[in-house]
Amino acid sequence: MKYNSLLIVLLVAALSACSGTKSAGVAGSSSNQAAPSASSRSAGSESGSNSIFGGSGGSTKKGNSKAYQRTHADLVKEAEERQVENAKRREKEAKLAEKPQYSDPSYFGHKKKPKKRPVGKRKMCKECGIVH
Repeated sequence: MKYNSLLIVLLVAALSACSGTKSAGVAGSSSNQAAPSASSRSAGSESGSNSIFGGSGGSTKKGNSKAYQRTHADLVKEAEERQVENAKRREKEAKLAEKPQYSDPSYFGHKKKPKKRPVGKRKMCKECGIVH
């Protein structure tokens, strides 16, 4: 409970400090006093900032990046280019799959077809685990 009340007190103090600078300027302008100039303000704070965290006035890296400035036509064009590239890739893969290494079951994991040795000379294959 004490922690929550301490947090609230700190937030209220921060907000009052932030709003206190603006209210002093408003009160000063109503009582024939000149408002403080931008040069008299501290160099660290920005003049248009409403945030207590001192953030910039809305300009973000995300908003300025080219990825968020693309139009719908650009996105459609990129998608069509990807489709063409994927079609080429699939054709190459299909052409490779026609090789006997991949289509003939007697190859079973081998680049070259395994020799058929006589029954007494057959060995256990390290690649596929079958006796050839």
